[in-house]
Amino acid sequence: MGTMMEMMESMPQAATTGMDMAMMQECIEACSAVSMTATMCADADSGDDMARCASMCANMADVATATMRMMMRPTGYEPGVMHAMMTACVTMAEACAAECRRHAEMHEHCRICASACEAMVETCRRAMSSMSAA
Repeated sequence: MGTMMEMMESMPQAATTGMDMAMMQECIEACSAVSMTATMCADADSGDDMARCASMCANMADVATATMRMMMRPTGYEPGVMHAMMTACVTMAEACAAECRRHAEMHEHCRICASACEAMVETCRRAMSSMSAA
């Protein structure tokens, strides 16, 4: 068992969140990957024609980080708020992926960022489904 999963299971309120802890860990890891790739993509997008992509990637990194950090605090878990944050994260990831896909053939960093965003969208959607099923 990984360190993160051990930590999640040791949290006093983790069992009462109504979320599958393994699914939550997958979503945290996907958000972390997007936060890192989007930050690096924004940094690489310094050309004049890339301002929108850079800005969207910076926003994506911020939203993914905030969502991830909230998931890491099960004692403050509020289902409606978490659902809204994850919805915002998915919406931002879809927009960021679409923008990065426009440049993916010219910029490898945009292709990687778009792929990470798309993977996170799927993982977050699965986690959100597990929340409503609980």
